[in-house]
Amino acid sequence: MTPWHMLTEEETLFCDMLERLCAEKIAPLAAETDETAAFVHRQLGVLNEAGMMGANLPDAGLSATALLRAVAIVAGACGSTASALTAHYLATDSILLGGTEAQKAEWLPKAAAGLLGAFALTEPTAGSDPADMKTRARRTETGWHVKGTKCFISNGGVADFIVLYAVTDPEKGHRGISAFIVPKGTPGLEAGQPERTMGLKGGHVFTLNIDIDLPEEALLGAEGTGFRTAMKVLDNGRIEVAAQCLGLAQAAMAAAIGYAKERVIGGEPLANRQGIRWMIADMGVAYQSALLLAQDAARQRDASHHSGARFSQAAAMAKLAASEAAGKIADTALQIHGGYGYTRDFPIERITRDLRIMRIYEGSSEIQRIIISGQMLA
Repeated sequence: MTPWHMLTEEETLFCDMLERLCAEKIAPLAAETDETAAFVHRQLGVLNEAGMMGANLPDAGLSATALLRAVAIVAGACGSTASALTAHYLATDSILLGGTEAQKAEWLPKAAAGLLGAFALTEPTAGSDPADMKTRARRTETGWHVKGTKCFISNGGVADFIVLYAVTDPEKGHRGISAFIVPKGTPGLEAGQPERTMGLKGGHVFTLNIDIDLPEEALLGAEGTGFRTAMKVLDNGRIEVAAQCLGLAQAAMAAAIGYAKERVIGGEPLANRQGIRWMIADMGVAYQSALLLAQDAARQRDASHHSGARFSQAAAMAKLAASEAAGKIADTALQIHGGYGYTRDFPIERITRDLRIMRIYEGSSEIQRIIISGQMLA
């Protein structure tokens, strides 16, 4: 059903290998991870051995379309693992897109080898509009002092390094925002307990309290370029959210189709009933529509490496369409399961909860509509 013919032979082999690995070593842990809410260290170790921790970086040699499929494969096995992985990508993309050559050389190879990153942008009063952030960084004799609070930071309390965004010049608005690389263990960096979330329970999010001193070389790239870097990173990240939605939606559809074929009521399988067939058809149309938008955004992401053109509208469309479609697909899949779908004995209950955040994080559906309409009206 899924057209991946645009991948190279090497990319197809990589994704096939990843699919087998996830089915064998990650999917069997998904229900336990949801029950215990333990962070997905073990699963990230499996992905690290497969080369996925650096799969978003140029040295990996994967196209954005191949990365789309790879992230979808991980998400289909375990949403928590995919969430932690893509949060790591936000951190490494920040360094790749905004860092100096020295910073890239120092941090990216280590991150690709398993050093876990976090991306600290969101604040209690600056979620949908990062330009409202209150975290401040001021120059000192030895570098910078940064003080503030970040919230809902995926990987924040377990990461080996954090890319932290702060205001360095309040007079310049978003042009006064800069980014910093903060290693784990920096004095004055404190993470609270993981938030008690509805879904993605193994992909922890944290509040970070920040009162730290950093050396001059911690500044990511040039002062005042943080907002531009973050927006470019989020263009990439929205395609990866779409990938997570596609993977979870495909898992929901597979569960619903399998159940409809096996469940016998009145002497015949559910799948023989026209009403159920129409529900399955609607799921398929929604999935395929979202997939094609996501693949188009991925192709534009690849093209931007050569042209430098932004693909914000395509990324926003992919994220909006995939997150909205996946939510409807999961709800329909749960409905097909009937009462059993509402129990924790079937994976569809977990998938439905895991998907709900996709319409909120990395820009809510409403923010995506603002981005899309703004581009259309420009």
